[in-house]
Amino acid sequence: MAQSDRWQQHVNYAIDVNMNVQTNRFTGTQKLEYTNNSPDTLKRVFYHLYWNAFQPNSMMDTRSRELGKTIINKKQDWDPRVKDRILNLKPEEIGYQKVLSLKMNGIAQKYKTEETILVVDLNQPILPHAKAVFDMVFEAQVPLQIRRSGRDNPQTGVRYSMSQWYPKMCEYDYEGWHPTPYVAREFYGVWGDYDVKITIDKKYMIGGTGYLQNPQQIGFGYEAKGTTVNQPAGNTLTWHFIAPNVHDFMWAADPEFKHLSAQTADGKTINVIYNRDPKKLAQEFEALKPAQKEFYQNVENYIKNWNDRWQEVLNAAVQEMPYIQKTFGPYVWKQYSFVQGGDGGMEYPMATLINGPSLGTVFHEWMHSWYQGMMATNESEYPWMDEGFTSYAEDLVTRDYTAFRRKKMAAANPADPRLAVLDSVINAQPHESAYKSYFALVKLGLQEPLTTHADHFETNAAYSISSYSKGEVFLEQLGYITGTKTRDQILLQYYREWHLKHPNANDFIRVAEKVSNMKLDWYKEYWINTTKTIDYGIDSVWQEGSKTKIRLVNHGKMPMPIDLQLTFKNSKKTLHYIPMYLMFGDKPAENLVPRVVEQAWKWTDPTYTLTLDGKLSDLEWIEIDPTHRLADVNEKDNFLELR
Repeated sequence: MAQSDRWQQHVNYAIDVNMNVQTNRFTGTQKLEYTNNSPDTLKRVFYHLYWNAFQPNSMMDTRSRELGKTIINKKQDWDPRVKDRILNLKPEEIGYQKVLSLKMNGIAQKYKTEETILVVDLNQPILPHAKAVFDMVFEAQVPLQIRRSGRDNPQTGVRYSMSQWYPKMCEYDYEGWHPTPYVAREFYGVWGDYDVKITIDKKYMIGGTGYLQNPQQIGFGYEAKGTTVNQPAGNTLTWHFIAPNVHDFMWAADPEFKHLSAQTADGKTINVIYNRDPKKLAQEFEALKPAQKEFYQNVENYIKNWNDRWQEVLNAAVQEMPYIQKTFGPYVWKQYSFVQGGDGGMEYPMATLINGPSLGTVFHEWMHSWYQGMMATNESEYPWMDEGFTSYAEDLVTRDYTAFRRKKMAAANPADPRLAVLDSVINAQPHESAYKSYFALVKLGLQEPLTTHADHFETNAAYSISSYSKGEVFLEQLGYITGTKTRDQILLQYYREWHLKHPNANDFIRVAEKVSNMKLDWYKEYWINTTKTIDYGIDSVWQEGSKTKIRLVNHGKMPMPIDLQLTFKNSKKTLHYIPMYLMFGDKPAENLVPRVVEQAWKWTDPTYTLTLDGKLSDLEWIEIDPTHRLADVNEKDNFLELR
């Protein structure tokens, strides 16, 4: 039985910061009410100080430069956004977070900073089921944009992308403390409530996590429509946000931000906040190649196109929300914000930082609200449950939105030549690119088990393809094992049992087993815990008396069930379904092709012989896995044409 009632810690943050946009520094106070719901006595606590990574010779810097020494496909393996840039940061460009004082229950505590982790030895332990209140004074300098957070990214022109910006209590769970240093990868946070006040130059607009509590004093499109904004006197504004039941808080700020908003069918607010600096857009237009300039004709059309693309982000979000909630479960907050900033795309509760209006990035980061925002798996230990599940969902949302666009386009002009392009997207296997990336990784010989800690992969290539592509294939291939409809039910039940509860890999597998009525621990064991590959083939076919015999062979090291489809010369088809012994169950029929359930294939047997009534000469085509969901590393022997 999955432990959906597993205990978890709780935090209640009250943070108040004052941002100086001239020095790029801020000072702040933090009151943290920490509830120890564990059965353990805590003698010390840990905080993340993420921005200390953006200093020369930090772990992030050293790791990036070491990875740059590895060449894969004639390219250095380091993250191109990081490279050796941290090593060359000037004192005013580095990032830092300094804790100036820390008290627990009013008493000063001893602490030491170990780069991106603050270690606090408590004068009194926090007992099981007890609460403690920590009061902190801290200061920080915003680093030049390197990775995720930072300032003055020339690509976006956004002044401040404020993620990982505050000292954050590390997670403590059934495995103990998780003081994970900030080396490269993503995060794991404690569920809780945030009350955040940000004082900043009043020319700056803010977007991010949380509900704005004083919109009538702020304006910038947050105020109620048709009402008057009454900003206080002075050169600054204090923005007051609350965010309930989240595990992080992100914000971004820029004086040239433009704010779009709309309501979904069920009354949720979608915000789109992007940089519409006319000077920057004019510079971008002038830097275009002649052919591109000719396409836009003038800077006004270029700016209009920029605005239209961000408007489509808003329209697409409103359009797709019903499909997403029906397929993956309800979105639990009342608001979501797409905010331009960061260095690509990075998800946070109730919001994302994206560097541009690409719908692929938009859908990916938005779907992280399900597979990270609401699930909050430990991304260091289970990056494939974060990136892989999100990539899987992204592809389905993309296909659904493409179908909507096609319907709209066909209504306007049934002869529009662009319809063929949209049809190719709709009719393609939506996860094909994930399979191709996984096969490429296998060919490179760089695979590592998905149980590898996200920061401990030997190459960036192995981390990326394993987490995104192999994780995505995990779900699509699960549909091959259990049946597509059952897999879809698994995802919804996973949401019902585990949203807001930090699930792990075994929690997901247990849900899958209960819904499918199959044993699936073997699937996790082989696909997640090892790098063993799948390779089935058609070995031979022969006539033996009045019987036709087909021998299949397992060349690989990972056993799987087999869908074997036979096509006869009279155009009739039959699917012979061969369960894998360890499943102790069968998937339901998935289509109208007549199906025969065969005896299970034991993983200890290298071959399997199928005996059929009838003549071999009646057969025209034999194929393993006609739906191409099996991640077979050599499909060349998966089909046989008989003449």
